[in-house]
Amino acid sequence: MALFSTPGLFAEELLATPRLTEGPFFPDRLPLDQDNDLIIVNDNTTPAVGEITHLTGRILTKSGSEVQNATVEIWQCDANAVYLHSRDSDRKKQQQDQNFQGYGKFETASDGGYRFRTIKPVPYPGRPAPHIHIKVSQNGHEVLTTQLMIRGHEGNARDGVFRRAGDVAERERILGDFKPLPDSKIGELACHFDIVLGRTPADR
Repeated sequence: MALFSTPGLFAEELLATPRLTEGPFFPDRLPLDQDNDLIIVNDNTTPAVGEITHLTGRILTKSGSEVQNATVEIWQCDANAVYLHSRDSDRKKQQQDQNFQGYGKFETASDGGYRFRTIKPVPYPGRPAPHIHIKVSQNGHEVLTTQLMIRGHEGNARDGVFRRAGDVAERERILGDFKPLPDSKIGELACHFDIVLGRTPADR
């Protein structure tokens, strides 16, 4: 993901990742397995359906400093377009991929890095832009909720959340490239998505 800087006096400052809606389907019953591998649930051997994606990135301040000990949470619908939320999954039990964790979290180290193994997001009725929800917290305080969408996906232009994300430059900062992982024999993908915080708890 490209990072953009502001012109003029503060040219070295990174532009913040836009805030986007949490949406209605943040899990209302968190799974027992909350690790950063959403492909395998607990000790199951059957993986989730979908294009396996290695999602990595860094949590940064606007000055470019890495943010340590930030909690990164992600959630998304499964490959069958079902969220891990009672309002969605309770009526779609036959459709839901029971092998997809649906939610995960990771705490950043000194390099500000995070990593997840998940699936490439898919569209669903009402949201033509496939997306992964991301929430970043620090010191117990939520500092950013946003969404990662697929650069070049045809559904983006028809997606209300994407259209409300801001101007072209702001929209660019919520897009990621999902590229084939070199040497993967099973067609895995990789996406690197840096997240720039507009403020931290210390700024409050």
